[in-house]
Amino acid sequence: MFKKLLILKIIFLQLIGLSLFQVKKTNAFIPYYQLPSKKFLNLNGSKIGKNAYQLLYFGQLKEALALAKLAISLNPEDVNLWALLADAQINNKLFDDALLSIKKGKSIDPLVSELYFAEGSIYISQNKNQKAKKSLEQGLEIQPKNTTALFQYGNIFLMEKNYKKALIEYNKIIEIKANYWQAINNKGLIYFELDNKFLAINNFTKAIEIEKNAESMLALAVSLKNTNKKKSILLVKEALQKNPNYVSFKYREEQLWGEKLQKATKELFKLEELKKDISNANLYKN
Repeated sequence: MFKKLLILKIIFLQLIGLSLFQVKKTNAFIPYYQLPSKKFLNLNGSKIGKNAYQLLYFGQLKEALALAKLAISLNPEDVNLWALLADAQINNKLFDDALLSIKKGKSIDPLVSELYFAEGSIYISQNKNQKAKKSLEQGLEIQPKNTTALFQYGNIFLMEKNYKKALIEYNKIIEIKANYWQAINNKGLIYFELDNKFLAINNFTKAIEIEKNAESMLALAVSLKNTNKKKSILLVKEALQKNPNYVSFKYREEQLWGEKLQKATKELFKLEELKKDISNANLYKN
């Protein structure tokens, strides 16, 4: 009996020793890690998002997209990061991906106006004006004084030749931001198509006083062709030096120039005094 108990005791001690050895061995190969907290992940996701925004601002589009994706992976419930990701995808021309990001952002918070504005800009680029209108209208219900969105909204009406509605939207912008020269310039585009040269000249001149931009300068030159040829020629030369792309019919069309203004510009470009300037602009346009 004693011998039997002694054998059992030895076996028991061996089992305990083996167990302790196994524990030590396991701990030696599988170290313990503490998982980062949700607060830590959210904080770092926001920091990376800010870095992504800076890259986007400075034109490093692919790098910005990569960082935006990383930020989302750390904090997938941050609606602002989804808006940022959509913006990065739009800049990389990944429009379908951007629409999915916008949809995800809306599911988190449907009251973020930037998501609707981004969606509207995608639809405008795809010539889906009715969808663009709806998106912009939804965004403007949340943020009615967003001048960029109002400008896009007005531009849709300009493309549709609904000049009355376009003017209403541009005037809204100017009431909010008096120096928004793009809206003033586009009013000039409308008045030229309506054969109101006086108001066209007035608006192009105002736009140039705010920002000496190539578009308004060239449009003013066209408007002055028959009344002040000398000034018209000087304006064309300066405009094409500032931005030679305006020598292109297609480029001007993208800037929403109407048929009458395009036709008058073509006639102006036939002047012998502008031959060299037109030739140089064609060489340097993008």
